[in-house]
Amino acid sequence: MTTAIHISNGLLVDGSGAAPVPNIDVVVDGDVIVAVGATGTIDDRVPAGALVIDADGATIMPGLIDAHCHITFDDVQSNDELFFHRPPTTAAMMTLFNLPKLLLSGVTSIMDPDTVMGIGPEVREAVKSGAFPGPRIATGVQALLTSVGGTAGRLIPNEGRVGYAAIVNTIDEMVIETRRQIKDGADWIKIHATGSIPTHQGELQVWTLDEMKAVCATSHALGVPVVAHCRNSSSTLEAAQAGVDLILHASFIDDDGLQAVIDNGAALCPTFTFLANLADHGELVGAGGMREVFRGEIEATADMIRKAYDAGVPILCGSESGFALTPYGHWHAREMEVFVNELGLTPVEAMTCATKNNAFAMRLSGKLGVIAEGYLADVLVVDGDPASDVTVLQDRTNLRTVISRGAPVDLTAPWPERRRIPGEKVGNWADQVLTYERTRQIN
Repeated sequence: MTTAIHISNGLLVDGSGAAPVPNIDVVVDGDVIVAVGATGTIDDRVPAGALVIDADGATIMPGLIDAHCHITFDDVQSNDELFFHRPPTTAAMMTLFNLPKLLLSGVTSIMDPDTVMGIGPEVREAVKSGAFPGPRIATGVQALLTSVGGTAGRLIPNEGRVGYAAIVNTIDEMVIETRRQIKDGADWIKIHATGSIPTHQGELQVWTLDEMKAVCATSHALGVPVVAHCRNSSSTLEAAQAGVDLILHASFIDDDGLQAVIDNGAALCPTFTFLANLADHGELVGAGGMREVFRGEIEATADMIRKAYDAGVPILCGSESGFALTPYGHWHAREMEVFVNELGLTPVEAMTCATKNNAFAMRLSGKLGVIAEGYLADVLVVDGDPASDVTVLQDRTNLRTVISRGAPVDLTAPWPERRRIPGEKVGNWADQVLTYERTRQIN
């Protein structure tokens, strides 16, 4: 049985966007926050035998929510590795191995839009049952792609399923696959609205407006929202017009696209973290060749995302963790820093995006992401003041306490580590081509 928890005398940043309030107590009983008030005023609401956590000198805040996290990918280094070296059983085992890293980093909820061979619902239910530790999970099954493909381009077959992709080529196929995924337990249906082809620089729209409308109509009729990967301006415009609920990236969004987002009530999750890591740190891991391109995409998009924020569009935080550039447990909080630096948000506004706003991705708006009576009991106690410096949240050593579903996480547990599984990485025969001329080079 979970013991009640009394967090005492901390600086409260409640996630609602309100200014920080000092000397606050929070009482948790089971998976519910049962009381919030000034220190000394709610002692009569503390259950007998409650665990007392002293938050003096620390910040009390909601657990972090990552609205764009690929938990089944296992920090892959290439599309080849992702699509052809991750059988579903291996992917499931590695997912359960990696999930504790998120809790150890203060991430208590994630939305995973697409999963290797559709294992997301099974992983969600295993964690929910208590069989394995992990954050709350809202999940898609597999992304819907046309045969043009997505970011993996020609690695995607013309039909069938591979990795996180389900290939659909007609509106009938799109409707059938949407219904199948909902039957299989999808919290979200994902459309991969843009993709890469050899003759085009950057991603282009690979779905028509009518195709996206068909998926949205089918999914909404069954009570399930739709998320879309949109990495150019036209896809953002037409995804919003089609009724997509959450648009990932919204790269190069223009005024028409913004108006469509506003008119149709979509939310945006730009997921700048992946691009920012490539731009700022890519050279450290041999991926720094296009720094200016990645930085340029952020700059070309950030001003419009700020306009969207000012217009009342919900802006969500996502890290796209699951790749070698965004490994689990390391970068989930960086999007807030990018929002402060690139959008001009205050730290409190950025924190609200990662908590209250991100509850939308969990389909728990009004129930999660805020420290208030009746809300679900995901709570952090953080050394330092992220309301003044949001980068405090990127260093997991600043976490004094993580409460997930009303229970403390053991922060003394060792960081999960393992050896490689045979065949999980792409094995190159050589780093370079052995030409005759190279054998005659003088060092």
